[in-house]
Amino acid sequence: MSIPDALTALSSVLGDRLSLSKSDLDQHGQSETHFADAPPDAVAYPETTQEVSQIVRICAEQGCPVIGWGAGTSLEGHALAVRGGVTIDFSRMNKVLEVHGEDMDVVIQPGVTREALNQELRATGLFFPVDPGANATLGGMAATRASGTTAVRYGTMRDNVMALEVVLADGRIMRTGTRARKSSSGYDLTGLFVGSEGTLGLITELTLRLQGQPEAISAAVCAFDAIGPAVEAVIATIQMGIPMARIEFVDQDSVAAVNAYSKTDMAVAPHLLIEFHGSEAGVAEQAERFGEIAAEFGGHGFKWSARAEDRTKLWDARHKAYWAILASRPGATALVTDLCVPISRLAEAVEETRADVAASFIPGPIVGHVGDGNFHTSLLIEPGNAAELAEAQRLSARMADRALAMGGTVTGEHGVGLGKLGYMDREHGTGWDVMGLIKTALDPDGIMNPGKLVRGN
Repeated sequence: MSIPDALTALSSVLGDRLSLSKSDLDQHGQSETHFADAPPDAVAYPETTQEVSQIVRICAEQGCPVIGWGAGTSLEGHALAVRGGVTIDFSRMNKVLEVHGEDMDVVIQPGVTREALNQELRATGLFFPVDPGANATLGGMAATRASGTTAVRYGTMRDNVMALEVVLADGRIMRTGTRARKSSSGYDLTGLFVGSEGTLGLITELTLRLQGQPEAISAAVCAFDAIGPAVEAVIATIQMGIPMARIEFVDQDSVAAVNAYSKTDMAVAPHLLIEFHGSEAGVAEQAERFGEIAAEFGGHGFKWSARAEDRTKLWDARHKAYWAILASRPGATALVTDLCVPISRLAEAVEETRADVAASFIPGPIVGHVGDGNFHTSLLIEPGNAAELAEAQRLSARMADRALAMGGTVTGEHGVGLGKLGYMDREHGTGWDVMGLIKTALDPDGIMNPGKLVRGN
């Protein structure tokens, strides 16, 4: 059994859709963040579920690792071929298969991106709400249990995936879930594969829940003199039951970076960015009520708008915040980490993290989906600088320790991949062992995305 034998067999099946070119391997061996490159031995470009099944079956026979690839936008090294093998790129499986308008669901292939799906849905009056910022593929978003700016209202991928088609580690094709809105039938296998990071099987089809496009949308922005009051305003807004679609936080360092990169003119201070969905009267009332709450906590410069161009500019700048932060230190890469804590501890967690970064010799701007207790720090480091990498890892470890001490999780959004393996035992205890048992049961030879998520994988 060997990887070369697997490649020989795969070549006879895929022809020129099995790539061995250095440029292709290098492209599929890179991460968005600080992890070292780890190119695969080959990249396969299947076009059908049956081809994925055939690829996996051949790799299983030869003990060859298999790694799924969507858009490559994950942040914890999820798709790196750390033990070589074959990366399966789903870019050619990018069709919207069925739109069920009356049932408000859609069936798609895994290579469809979230932006492409919503473009396809424009005429239906429906949209898919999960928005991680990057134009990721829906298959990758399900595999990493992605969320993003709209999770406070519409939930994460866990809440919006109804059914899956999955190729298991031996090549078998399995369907999980149905198009029914609920079921009491058996184990929740759909939930098992959402967030499994390609370690249990490869997602080849998804059925997703859709939402109606709101009649009206308004967006608002508000500055604060300090982080604590901004987060306290978020907590008060949630407790008042104001139905926000997005509520984002950016600290002063992030604002400075965004201003320079996206040519915005926000005051260099902590800001909240908010969006409301509903009727025209409803969103106007919600924005007004939020403005009153923000003022009680020292908010100033409050502005809101229902104009599409204003909203687009605001959220485009927010979605490009990571690239803006990278540009603020030319040539830098980043150790990007996130955590999620109960809302009542959020202000404390953000302030303590900010204090740690301020006392450090590396920058670390903070942004967050604070409506659900989740925030991110981009710790900027010089590539190849061992001292800076060690400092970034120290700061990240303190963030993780803080989250667990506060009853939270070491990652609310980015996932485990390579970067968060060291915290899994502390967060899950025996549960991590159970994850390993599930992995062994479904992938006894450990070929599915090895080195990620579970102990000893």
